[in-house]
Amino acid sequence: MRIILYTGKGGVGKTTIAAVTGIKLASEGKKVIIMSTDQAHSLSDSLDVKLTYEPTKVIKNLEAMEIDVLSESEKSWGEMQEYIKQLISSRAEGGLEVEELLVFPGLEELFSLFKILDIYEKNEHDVIIVDCAPTGETLTLLKFPEMFANMIEKILPLKRKVVKATGPAIEKITKIPMPKDSLFAEFEKLFKRLEELQTLMLNKDVLSLRIVSTPEKIVIKETKRNFTWLHLYDYNVDAIIINKVYPKEALEGYFNRWVSLQEEGLKELEDSFRDVPVFKLMLQKHELRSVETLKKIGGIYGELDPSDVLARQKIFTVRQNEESYIMNVYLPFIEKSDMDLGQTDGEIQITIKNEKRCLLLPKQLQGKEIVSAKLDKGILAIKFA
Repeated sequence: MRIILYTGKGGVGKTTIAAVTGIKLASEGKKVIIMSTDQAHSLSDSLDVKLTYEPTKVIKNLEAMEIDVLSESEKSWGEMQEYIKQLISSRAEGGLEVEELLVFPGLEELFSLFKILDIYEKNEHDVIIVDCAPTGETLTLLKFPEMFANMIEKILPLKRKVVKATGPAIEKITKIPMPKDSLFAEFEKLFKRLEELQTLMLNKDVLSLRIVSTPEKIVIKETKRNFTWLHLYDYNVDAIIINKVYPKEALEGYFNRWVSLQEEGLKELEDSFRDVPVFKLMLQKHELRSVETLKKIGGIYGELDPSDVLARQKIFTVRQNEESYIMNVYLPFIEKSDMDLGQTDGEIQITIKNEKRCLLLPKQLQGKEIVSAKLDKGILAIKFA
């Protein structure tokens, strides 16, 4: 089975491209499901089919659904949710709608990913296509499994010991309910699902991300940042789709200045992403809505099968150099001034503007220290000794 996620800046046409790809693959005989993780669901509008939170048949071989975050949250952490509700209620003076506080920022994205994992494990489809939320929300979605798993792994055993030792006394004094063993068991179950999810997300034979862009400069900049951040988390970006490309004849006269601007944008995208396929979709004369309309532009991929892994890149490599080791990290489109590097307790921290990732060092680098680092042509070379 293949999983393909479409992401990009808001308004670039992610939903359209996801729908076009799903229809093309279904028409070629593959069993496909399209899922929307964007809470501002527009997949129904694009397909011109009323969708629900359960898979709905669109055409032969094609189903689609829009994920219900509240429903998925109840399935994922029912007892934990009830405990937090008790905790908040015990300290509230009334007038507080507790249920509204129980889906924390980031968790809703995590529950969306669990739904993808559920459908993958059922193994009833050939391809899962995911219409993601705009770039910022998608980055939260993709980095949250690792962050949350690390938090549970480090904190859970300690908290369990503390509660067993002092819980009854604390509960009596503070009137705050202490978590039961069954709650910790649910946390452990969640942690196991997080591990399974992280393994799936990093399986480059199964999962690919494709960034949808347009030729405008501001969108190109975000596309490059998106590409770099996804690489930082070791996700495989195997294609760039340039949407809303204007035919030259449409830009004559009053819009003539846009001809050169668009050509500059297209050239920048093609030059920047030489290592991955770049596809173009011309701006259409009509609204891209309904299955029949979307079917007509399925040739965007040319002779390639969009369900294939279209490119694969190695993000991290380690090599020995005399008495030292060099760890290379592929980080395109960033400047030295945008980046910071640190090391602590067998991990390195790479920060790019407001995005930070902690990486556990491989065995051969454990116990060694960073002695130098150099960023050159998109490769961060870190020397350890």
